[in-house]
Amino acid sequence: MKLVTFLFLVGSCRFGLCTRNNIVLILTDDQDVELGGMTPMKKTRALIGDAGATFTNAFTVTPLCCPSRSAILTGKYPHNHLVRNNSLSGNCSSVKWQKVMEPRAFPVYLKQKGYQTFYAGKYLNQYGHPAVGGTAHVPMGWDHWYGLVGNSKYYNYTLSVNGVAEKHSSSYQKDYLTDLIANRSVEFLESRRRYAPFFMVLATPACHSPWNAAPKYSKSFTGTKAPRHGSFNVHGKNKHWLIRQAKTPMKNTSIEFLDDVYRRRWQTLLSVDDLVEQVIKKLEETKELNNTYIFYTSDNGYHTGQFSLPIDKRQLYEFDIRVPLLVRGPGIKPKQTIKEPVLNIDLAPTFLNIAGHDEQKGMDGRSFLPLMVPSQNKSKWRTDFLVEYTGEGHDKSDPSCPNVGPGEAECFPDCVCEDAFNNTYACVRTLSQSNLQYCEFADNENFVEVYNLTADAYQLTNIRKLVDPSLLVKMNQRLIKLESCSGDDCRTVQREEDRFDS
Repeated sequence: MKLVTFLFLVGSCRFGLCTRNNIVLILTDDQDVELGGMTPMKKTRALIGDAGATFTNAFTVTPLCCPSRSAILTGKYPHNHLVRNNSLSGNCSSVKWQKVMEPRAFPVYLKQKGYQTFYAGKYLNQYGHPAVGGTAHVPMGWDHWYGLVGNSKYYNYTLSVNGVAEKHSSSYQKDYLTDLIANRSVEFLESRRRYAPFFMVLATPACHSPWNAAPKYSKSFTGTKAPRHGSFNVHGKNKHWLIRQAKTPMKNTSIEFLDDVYRRRWQTLLSVDDLVEQVIKKLEETKELNNTYIFYTSDNGYHTGQFSLPIDKRQLYEFDIRVPLLVRGPGIKPKQTIKEPVLNIDLAPTFLNIAGHDEQKGMDGRSFLPLMVPSQNKSKWRTDFLVEYTGEGHDKSDPSCPNVGPGEAECFPDCVCEDAFNNTYACVRTLSQSNLQYCEFADNENFVEVYNLTADAYQLTNIRKLVDPSLLVKMNQRLIKLESCSGDDCRTVQREEDRFDS
């Protein structure tokens, strides 16, 4: 390996003293990229994207908060970390998770390398539940812990501060969670041990419900409406039952609601944009900016009216599985656009790669540092990957849409069904010579959806009955392999002769 590359990967050395690179992960909640979710982020796009790399094909391996965040922490697909949904019964922050997976999460390995670790904000949806240790439970690997109890909130929440409950009310100046995360991050950067590298996660509630904007931004984007293009207010006539059941056209009450949600989501993101600016300014003041990798991403995407579903995530389509990903740091040339498909399970191996830890070999993802930083070891990248999801709901009949499942707390306008027990699927998404998605459902219909996204970017037409049956066989075989893969098997790149042609 060339000397310059070696220095980028492990840090810099001067006068016999070596320093390792710091890492910051800014993680938003439910921020889409397909429907304009990065539009409000002018500072973020300039300070991270323009200063480094923007990934145009970044995906979550499952479009729901808790299993996605568990995938980020472990570098594993859901079928390996076993978190199925947002409920305790779905293994979200359960006792089993704490005993089996938290000891294998990336912060444990970073601490072994001498990193100071800091976490502020949302962790997992059921974190802090009395049945699993309450606020006294601090996940392994974190030196400075400000974990949000439960799901995203902006006011009237409880934090676990290194295991001690800290209650917050509705004062903007004292309690607005996005700003509090920014402020405590700055305090950490000012007071941390200077002789050790640091890793920080800043997990904001934005832009998740209840969409409480900071007062100064509550009037922003007046008149903005959700995009009306593509699959907006279109009936999913050739899709699985849950999509088919949505009424088209949507009621005016649903459209008014989703437009309001769209604006409020953008308003909450303006405070995240301020957080990014504030943290980068402090890194510059403390002379750490040039020695710090900064990652910006979201746990999953979101939809507002696509296929007549008013709001939510959980679906297999691009608007729910694509996420923003921007990275700046040592050795990353400014204004890069990287097209290779990168997954949220690749974050943990990348962090460990930066830290010089080889434990990434036990993960399903792989480091994407070589895509950003020149390296003699840049190997062939993946061409396809798995997206999987386990539906929530009490009723196991098919089809059925229970009003409330174990991980669902709200019935959105006009009670359009957004999830159910049999909304359970697994997909192969491939971006090789072909641009395809193949999905199988665990329902009574054994439903299959296939899309050619080159010809049909909005996934309007299910081509399952139109393609060569041999393609379906190939995709099914690849899906079977991915659904059972672990570690090296998940990272295996397709051979040229195995590529899918439509």
